[in-house]
Amino acid sequence: MAQTIETASRSPLIGMRCGPEGADVASCYARSLLDGLGADVDDAMSAPRSARDPAIEWATSGAMDLTGEADGPPRLVASPLASCARGALGALTSVAAAAGLQHETLGVTDGSLLLGERAATLALRRRGRISPGGSCRLLRASDGWIAVNLAREEDWSSVNAWLEADLGATAGRGSEAGWNAVAEGVGQLPAEALVDRARTLGMPAAWSEPPVSVPPPWLRVHADADDRGASTRHHRPPLVVDLSSLWAGPLCTRLLGLAGARVLKVESLTRPDGARRGPAGFFDRMHSGKQSVAFDFRSDAGRAALRSLVERADIVVESARPRALAQLGIDAEACVRASGGPVWVSLTGYGRAEPYGGWVAFGDDAAVAAGAAHVAAGKDVTSPVFCGDAIADPLAGSHAALAALAYYVAGRPALLDVSLRSVVAHVLGCDADRLPPRAPARVLETSNGRFEVHAGNQRALVAAPRALPLRGSARPLGADTTAVAAEFGLPC
Repeated sequence: MAQTIETASRSPLIGMRCGPEGADVASCYARSLLDGLGADVDDAMSAPRSARDPAIEWATSGAMDLTGEADGPPRLVASPLASCARGALGALTSVAAAAGLQHETLGVTDGSLLLGERAATLALRRRGRISPGGSCRLLRASDGWIAVNLAREEDWSSVNAWLEADLGATAGRGSEAGWNAVAEGVGQLPAEALVDRARTLGMPAAWSEPPVSVPPPWLRVHADADDRGASTRHHRPPLVVDLSSLWAGPLCTRLLGLAGARVLKVESLTRPDGARRGPAGFFDRMHSGKQSVAFDFRSDAGRAALRSLVERADIVVESARPRALAQLGIDAEACVRASGGPVWVSLTGYGRAEPYGGWVAFGDDAAVAAGAAHVAAGKDVTSPVFCGDAIADPLAGSHAALAALAYYVAGRPALLDVSLRSVVAHVLGCDADRLPPRAPARVLETSNGRFEVHAGNQRALVAAPRALPLRGSARPLGADTTAVAAEFGLPC
């Protein structure tokens, strides 16, 4: 399997015996992740079981139904994306079980369903070169295709500066007229210049190209406390401080919560998680079971309370660019290296290292940057389409949860760098010679207008996205601030 971790430190799971049974791609991928983390993965644990072909898993995950032209058939992809999603969650379940943590709920969750969960909640559909969520589009530049994600008001405000022309696009923000003006401007310029300029302006953009020949590691460790041994502070259950927003980070902490952790969702009173403004159903799905804490980050007391809570955490998960945390007086690397520091998970678009740490990315454009639109195009490489719904988010979120739990179980404080682009690129580049062989697959239309995938002697109808059971509503903003502040003696 391609290198899974880039770190000079000792692997966290050395001496732990864990790994799911099974001989399918999902189980093999799970064991490869655990092996990369240092676990003792016994080959005897891979006893033959009924193996689902990756094409069948893709068909039943809901992500295939989101891939392809709106008026055409859903598309197969050459990479085992759904199987790897199930494998990542299987690896997390194995670590939770081996560590004696609560894991019953994880054991019945099919990780491949996470790929279509947002689409199911928001009733999204496949739209070809328009992302299912609608904010990202694949546009033809003068020499290739790029993805640009205009999800925020500030992105539309930057369009004229980005294209160095007054296209009138900002007057029709999000409208077809606005997008048509953007497409016209993009078509006159080269892809690389467009992407470089967008990143300078803080706009999420990427050019569509094939997956890299040598996939990157899915996890990088930027700092650790390996030279001082294991952490002496270990809450039971682990205390997770969730500073993240939108999808990947909240999914990571949701999965940690299902693995038995206590999760505190910490937000700014004045600038809370933007997902709160979206459909309540998805926010509830990501945050039910978490306590809600909110501080005024503009005040000295609010920033002090945040730092104090971070110092007490076993695991911190955040999805901010490094400079945003620095403005709050938080240095992730210093926190990790401090005595009894936490496991710190940094979820970014392209990684923490410069210049990547300053680049903005969301799930759709980050997946395009990794090669997903090229893979979804299949043989018709001149016509890329979006692969699923912001597929980088659920893939990165599940991998991040695995990394966080592995380092927590080992008692090894570390700054873990998980980027959306690298996780997708790693999954797309899975070594075929280390995975079970795949049968040729094809898509057929049934007599009633549905689509069915045939792979060897297996077949399955292409399933619509479906959501996992909702476990309750998210807490109102700051509902638990007073109680948590009293419990931990926070200065607020």
